[in-house]
Amino acid sequence: MVVSDLGKLVKVPVRCVWKHEAQDFTPWLAKNLNELGEALGLDLDVEQAEEEAPVGTFSLDILVRDIDGGRPVIIENQLGKTDHDHLGKLLTYAAGYNAGVIVWITGEFTDEHRAALDWLNQETGEDVDFFGVVVEAWQIGSSEVAPHFKVVTEPNAWSKRGNKFASDVGASEIQERRQKFFQGLVDVMRDEHQFTKLKKAGAKSWVSFPSGVGGVGIGAAFGHHGLARVELYLNRDAEWNKSLFDALSVSKAQINSEIEGEWNWERLDQRKACRTSVLREGSVDDDDESLEDLRQWMSDRLLEFKKVFVPRMTKFLDGISS
Repeated sequence: MVVSDLGKLVKVPVRCVWKHEAQDFTPWLAKNLNELGEALGLDLDVEQAEEEAPVGTFSLDILVRDIDGGRPVIIENQLGKTDHDHLGKLLTYAAGYNAGVIVWITGEFTDEHRAALDWLNQETGEDVDFFGVVVEAWQIGSSEVAPHFKVVTEPNAWSKRGNKFASDVGASEIQERRQKFFQGLVDVMRDEHQFTKLKKAGAKSWVSFPSGVGGVGIGAAFGHHGLARVELYLNRDAEWNKSLFDALSVSKAQINSEIEGEWNWERLDQRKACRTSVLREGSVDDDDESLEDLRQWMSDRLLEFKKVFVPRMTKFLDGISS
């Protein structure tokens, strides 16, 4: 096929798209956090995003959570060139919310502020990640303007949450094996099933993916006594969690029949969260062939969990909002 006429990609000044940072860009971003999450390689709990979150006498632009780690994610917006004032606010907000992910979105990054975020990524702990993002707008001919998030600085090529475990002298073998196993699962769920935007798995004993319902994750984990599980984890607030769990429990027998496996329903009355999971034998210490079989089992169950639980949860939410 020969293409003779191609359009020209033209960069549009961001101020022509969003005239006012607080009144135009921040509200737009709050409704389009999935696009930012895709650029960062993170699953953000977009249903629980909070605009203008207070920090003392200041207000953070957007507060959200990282679904996999449950870490607070703070987002500071600046449509102009980076400056010291916004860098100071960024650090103030990070301390105020004990943030695990800190995102600075601007129209232009100076070399000095980019270097500052690189230094922070180098010197902070492995559970704290700084991202510098340039927001752009592009257009072809008279087409609609398309936004684009360009990540200009990130956490050491994601080594602090991923490959670092394989290279650190003090890293344990079990951490390396967990990271390798869950990285394979994350890659399959992202590339083959579009189930997640997550790029790097950590070395925890579990990984969590978005369900599409705020405060609810669908995860896979290694548990105690040589058992592995796929689970629905309700972790918004105690009253809401228990109400949703009880509503789902009414259909427990039917749900158990729709997804084959050994089921465990845990209301966890002494804790905020609730969980229901399907179990099978499996340990991170198993041989490679067994782990590949376990990864396939987890992948299948994760897809089934989303198919079975999301319509029921949506029906419950529609019922309490009507």
